[in-house]
Amino acid sequence: MASPNPLPAAIKALVLETKGSPLVLKDVPTPEPTLGSVVVQVLASAVDKNVQLILSGVGPFTYPLPFVPGGRSVGRVAATGPDTTSLAVGQLVLVEPWLFARDNPEVWLMWGGGFEGASRAAKKLFADAWRDGAYTEYIRAPLENAWPLNEHRLCNELRYTIPDLVQLATDLVAFGGLQSIDLRAGERLAVVPATGIFSAATGRGGDSSALGARVVAVGRKEKVLQTLKDAHPNLVKTVTRTGERSRNRHDRTDPIRPDRRIH
Repeated sequence: MASPNPLPAAIKALVLETKGSPLVLKDVPTPEPTLGSVVVQVLASAVDKNVQLILSGVGPFTYPLPFVPGGRSVGRVAATGPDTTSLAVGQLVLVEPWLFARDNPEVWLMWGGGFEGASRAAKKLFADAWRDGAYTEYIRAPLENAWPLNEHRLCNELRYTIPDLVQLATDLVAFGGLQSIDLRAGERLAVVPATGIFSAATGRGGDSSALGARVVAVGRKEKVLQTLKDAHPNLVKTVTRTGERSRNRHDRTDPIRPDRRIH
């Protein structure tokens, strides 16, 4: 279904042309909806601490060039494909980047996140179908990666902003981990380490304390740990890893005895 407001012929996008080089702001053709996809007008997109590492070309991340990076985002459906049955133009959606091949769930990649997957099939899927991500004005997103959001409930009643909602794509991963270990109210959860993107979402207390758990957050980055503790001082305890056995010992009057662990 076409948008009631025609899409522009061209849009702005941040394009990575060479690994280790700055992103280039360019005019690119506006994507069109196809079978199994919608076009989403991007309102906010996540920029996490790993972006610089990923785009530098240093490390395990591989991807074809040029491409438009950007994964987790929130936007509005601007146009729908012919097989779209529930999403409508104007619907607020959360777009998350973990993408699985429709004909083989063992083939996966981090769409827009700068990792084309480990297999030849995943690399082909990235390069041929889902090369460009969310650092642009409009993206073509897989239907299964566009999750409808209750805008009235989230924004009007709970007062979340659109940028706040981008965090949902990370928090839902943390929440899924907590569900998988059947975390119960009153239990103690040790998060080791607790300063990464997803582990911090688990350890900062937002997901775990909502379930009534107490958190022991362990990591090397003392400032990040302190931020977690400051957010929920009565629920979160921290342990800084120093590499020195004697300094890593926890107060023996309150030993770390978690009932559930997420590694």
